[in-house]
Amino acid sequence: MYIQNIHILYYFFIFLLGLVVGQILDWATQRMSEHKPILSKDFYKIYTKDLKLNSKFMYLTAITYVGLLFFCGFTLELLKYMIIAPLLISAFAIDYKEQIIPNRLTLTLFEVGLLFAFIEGSGSFSLLLDKLLGLAIGGGIFLIITLIGGLIAGKEAMGFGDVKFMGALGILFGAYNIVIISILSFLLAAIISIILILTKKKKANEYIPFGPFIVIATFLVMFVPEHLMLIALLKIFTLGMYQV
Repeated sequence: MYIQNIHILYYFFIFLLGLVVGQILDWATQRMSEHKPILSKDFYKIYTKDLKLNSKFMYLTAITYVGLLFFCGFTLELLKYMIIAPLLISAFAIDYKEQIIPNRLTLTLFEVGLLFAFIEGSGSFSLLLDKLLGLAIGGGIFLIITLIGGLIAGKEAMGFGDVKFMGALGILFGAYNIVIISILSFLLAAIISIILILTKKKKANEYIPFGPFIVIATFLVMFVPEHLMLIALLKIFTLGMYQV
């Protein structure tokens, strides 16, 4: 049996891989949120002692992997997304809980982005330039917002962790997609924040971490085709007046 010209057994094996990666992700997320090294001399002893199967991370990662295989097929893009997807899930969990995105996580994303930028851009200088431009745009947009917010409100509009996070995503996704991620993240933040305030789950002056919105926006860009995403945004910003 084939799905998208890919044998169903490949989906099964990639689902199993996702379960394994999800369990490792749970450990890594826990250690990073506690500001402890993921690997240490007594790693095996600590890991086996504290080992608890986390079905949320496991199944979320496994389902994400299966979805990526379905939408991307066996491509270089699939490999890139399979590497960064667990990092994005970890960033969501840590920022939601601790209101911080660890530098180690952002640096890993940046290193992966830099590697794939040179691999993908090896045959096209314009593609490499696009990735580097994405780095500048991603970090630049959020840096400007942070600085202006600090001048106007007397405090950070968002953390510098978000600035570095967006810079790393910029080199991974390029100039066009990082602009889309930025727009989507602000749109999601506005809608969800209003809902949380209206339902009195958050106060108007209460801090809401921005990292989770960036992560959700990034996953939308990974799974939704560019033309459909563009049409959806045009529909939203023209209040449905845009006609395809």
